[in-house]
Amino acid sequence: MLLTLAGPDDAAEIAALRTAVAAHLTATHGHGHWSSAASERGVRLAMRRGRVYVARERGHVVATLCLTPRKPWAIDRTSFTAVARPLYLIDMAVSPPRQRRGLGRRCLADVDRLVAGWPADAVRLDAYAGPAGAGRFYAACGYASRGGAVYRGVPLLYFERLRAPGAAESA
Repeated sequence: MLLTLAGPDDAAEIAALRTAVAAHLTATHGHGHWSSAASERGVRLAMRRGRVYVARERGHVVATLCLTPRKPWAIDRTSFTAVARPLYLIDMAVSPPRQRRGLGRRCLADVDRLVAGWPADAVRLDAYAGPAGAGRFYAACGYASRGGAVYRGVPLLYFERLRAPGAAESA
């Protein structure tokens, strides 16, 4: 087990991690939609709408993600496989010093364990298209490409992982 459920007391540290990742992307790729700082208020809102998880090392949050049944604004359902109960993976972030060391891949592998506790048929997500995005990473982790879209001027790629038939009912 890698990811654990975050609580309200983790909101500041999660917001700081997400802000550090945004700053790293901005320093690497220039200013873009990814450049926005995160807030504790935004993290707490995500906790009300879904489940926010964290990975810790030496007591500090080094990775985070959220699973929610609520469709994000930038997702176009018609691009995905028709399922009754999709989950959406949003706000994934890995501490810049820990990137490219397998932590993100381990987090996504742990999502399979976490999803077993939900009545869900698929996990869907979007990623920025281009160098600042993680599309190749999600594909390498077994998420199937489902095309993409430009939403509010932001080019996105869509990915999903389907659960085995009957997996949602047996969970």
